[in-house]
Amino acid sequence: MSKHTYFTGQPVLAQIIHLIPRSMVHRLARRHGADRYCKSFFSWDHLIAMLYAHFSGCGSLREVITGLLAAEGKLRHLGLTRTPRRSTLSDANNRRPEQLFGDLYHQLAGRYFTGSPDSRSKNPPIYIADSTTISLFSDVMATAGRPGADGRRKGGVKAHTLIRSDHNQPEFVVLTPASRHDTPFLRKLKLPKGSIICFDKGYVDYSLFAEWSTPDHPIGFVSRLRSNAAMELLEELPVSKADRAAGVLSDQRIMLGHTSHKQVQRFQARLVCFRDSTSGKEFRFVSNLFTHTSRHIADIYRQRWQIEGVFKRIKGAWPLRYFLGDSPNAIKIQIWCALIADLLIQVLQRAHRRRWSYANLRAMIRLHCFSYVRLGAFLADPVKALLQQNSQQSYALSLFPT
Repeated sequence: MSKHTYFTGQPVLAQIIHLIPRSMVHRLARRHGADRYCKSFFSWDHLIAMLYAHFSGCGSLREVITGLLAAEGKLRHLGLTRTPRRSTLSDANNRRPEQLFGDLYHQLAGRYFTGSPDSRSKNPPIYIADSTTISLFSDVMATAGRPGADGRRKGGVKAHTLIRSDHNQPEFVVLTPASRHDTPFLRKLKLPKGSIICFDKGYVDYSLFAEWSTPDHPIGFVSRLRSNAAMELLEELPVSKADRAAGVLSDQRIMLGHTSHKQVQRFQARLVCFRDSTSGKEFRFVSNLFTHTSRHIADIYRQRWQIEGVFKRIKGAWPLRYFLGDSPNAIKIQIWCALIADLLIQVLQRAHRRRWSYANLRAMIRLHCFSYVRLGAFLADPVKALLQQNSQQSYALSLFPT
């Protein structure tokens, strides 16, 4: 038996992929008809190839295929029976529906991030909504605005995202062309009663805000007020000394909504003016939370910047500058797989006691995708686990001299 064919256990990448139930992928493939007319390269194979591309940092189809060919003897542990060709992977990215990967991500997010680690807390959950744009290399999914100096208009994908503040992981994502407005995204959210959502002033839907302010489905919101907002001052609310010392300038009860639009219901809201002690800037926060202190409303909006860190983490860690296809379907598949890879890293971070930084954990997985070592021991102490595994293989190989 030759040295390069004796392995024990499964490679690191295969153990990570086991976090994805294979039955879940098959069920979604049947729902979307993703494996119809396929003879060899099925949805599971497609998912494995794309996850390998992200974990190994591949930037082209050639890098993906040659990387898989170099590890062809280990692919059975990943569930791959053969290495796909470049044309096969390219065709799959163009033809297989991207909704399969989107539904898979949302089911995995519901599986691993349901409930809160502080579920006994009486404080309502806080959600944060925002969007980020991923620039593309051509005019695919062209953005709004003026074209560039060369007369071309660059393309872009806008990822409308909802996260929960105590999870730091996208729970709901919608991918659209970058020219789409942000506001319709709020209508697609299904938030639990009593929760609080925070978003920027780009999201303006007075009729939805009025629905959230009713007793039937109460949802608190905190946002910034636009300069041209239609409002009417009703009452000046008192501001405590502690809130004023924290930077609160005023607290007012207002009537929000256009008087000229009969179909838009007007509702009472709260306007909190706040000055940041560090930058000296003044902010106007609008909310329907009347039981919270004015300082608490400012603190809730301050948490909105948490989602910017999530965007920076995902866009900086995964290969989203160069895409493996130029069709909208291929681009969305690559983004969904980047989100799935990010989710798997987050699950590993939470499951092990050792405090891994996100960048270090991702780098170790990239370097040891096909290392045969037990994942739990590897994450606890990589050097010790690799030395122990190498000594065991050397002992086993000595029993079968070449």
